[in-house]
Amino acid sequence: MAKKTKKQQQSGGTPATVALTAAGVDFTVHSYDHDPSHPSYGEEAAEAMGVSPDRVFKTLVADVDGVLTVAVVPVAGSLDLKALASAVGGKRAAMADPALAERTTGYVRGGISPLGQRKKLPTVLDDSASVHTTICVSAGRRGLEVELSPADLAQLTTAVLAPIGRA
Repeated sequence: MAKKTKKQQQSGGTPATVALTAAGVDFTVHSYDHDPSHPSYGEEAAEAMGVSPDRVFKTLVADVDGVLTVAVVPVAGSLDLKALASAVGGKRAAMADPALAERTTGYVRGGISPLGQRKKLPTVLDDSASVHTTICVSAGRRGLEVELSPADLAQLTTAVLAPIGRA
């Protein structure tokens, strides 16, 4: 994997790639032409990059007992809200209001990255990520993904690993 240089970072980096560069983490950026009519941002990314959907993870924002919480799960499945609540010691979880998620993270829906968010939120990474050498997550805008090791993602987001995805 290639690290983005400071020059690359300044010429169109997102808060996610800036955070990765600042942390000195190895990553690769993948870009593709986003099709607004595609029914699934994550599946579109997997298809466009030619990567198995179990290695491409979507970033979802949920409300767990009044606390916005980030869930990172494979695009091939869905989020188990009960498991997410349990992973962070909560009782109830529901998907967050999209407008609130966008304001809080600083990203638009379909481009929310678990990295470089405006406000650091509790994060849970589905434990299936640990079976892969690298995974892909949004780099902070539609049509842009970043590939990195799950361990680096977990460390940078201080994520808890837990079985929060459903096939």
